[in-house]
Amino acid sequence: MTRDFVYSTSPSHIVFGAGKLDTVGDWLDRIGCRRALVLSTPHQKADAERLAETLGSRAVGVFAGAVMHTPIDVTETAMDVVHQTGADCVVSLGGGSTTGLGKAIAYRTDLPQIVIPTTYAGSEVTPILGQTEAGRKTTVRAASILPEVVIYDPALTLGLPVAMSVTSGLNAMAHAVEALYAEDRNPVSSLMAIEGLRAFRESLPQLVAQPSDAEARAEALYGAWLCGTVLGTVGMALHHKICHTLGGTFDTPHADTHAIMLPHTAAFNAVAVPELLAPVAKMFGGSVGGGLWDFARAAGAPLALKDLGLSEADLDRAAEIATQSPYRNPRAIDRPSIRALLQDAWEGRRPAN
Repeated sequence: MTRDFVYSTSPSHIVFGAGKLDTVGDWLDRIGCRRALVLSTPHQKADAERLAETLGSRAVGVFAGAVMHTPIDVTETAMDVVHQTGADCVVSLGGGSTTGLGKAIAYRTDLPQIVIPTTYAGSEVTPILGQTEAGRKTTVRAASILPEVVIYDPALTLGLPVAMSVTSGLNAMAHAVEALYAEDRNPVSSLMAIEGLRAFRESLPQLVAQPSDAEARAEALYGAWLCGTVLGTVGMALHHKICHTLGGTFDTPHADTHAIMLPHTAAFNAVAVPELLAPVAKMFGGSVGGGLWDFARAAGAPLALKDLGLSEADLDRAAEIATQSPYRNPRAIDRPSIRALLQDAWEGRRPAN
């Protein structure tokens, strides 16, 4: 079989293992940083302050204002703190919101980043930044956005609520599903995508049953790394476009939106590329969209967009925005088909294929 592909590796340092949070100071030294600004959401402020305390003189302060969808006005406020403190790097402790803020700062300053994920978002290993302004979420890709060091400590995810664990995991799985049919996919990215999906298929049901299962937590975090890596390696398509539209325009919860949309976008594209999504069908009971929907329901994930506060009238606007500009997707996109897909997701209907 003739193969034709391009594969580029990430220059990030990936540090994985229980207790690795204790190595943050060592990694600051290794990358030559002395004045770290620790970032978090308001909810994780106490954790960020404890981390800053352990870093001692290496930390110049804490900014605990990260929020979903990386609004530009929040980034500008954080930038004022960066300048006031003379920070020479950022340490992002938390989920996708905190990681996004760190990446937004790095995009504007080229400051080094150390990211310590506490969810399964996966964005910490991508050179992609999604940010929101005036109700629109846009993405940019640049080398400065990719964090230099990512520290995966499964112990930090033991307290992650089950509901958030499930939606965060499904969010990561969406990266892997789209990677399987990406136009610029390659053998390595596809292998990582399949392995990431396997890791979540095995770990999510276990951590739902026993949230304190350290092995299940570690396996889920491993899956997050794999799924996030393929997100940063190959291009995304319909699923991410729709989720960015819903999140940026209607401020729907990021992970919940991905969790709800995944079975529907996967089923939509499976019609065009069943052979590329065959590993998903095999893994989830013989059906792509239906299997993913069944998996999500069994894990207790949200299934309907209407439960996120979207009105049925909002779907017309969402379909219009999602189809305004052309983008890569294995199946042709038009407004009526996307509107129908959104209707199914809004109602929480199980995909047929």
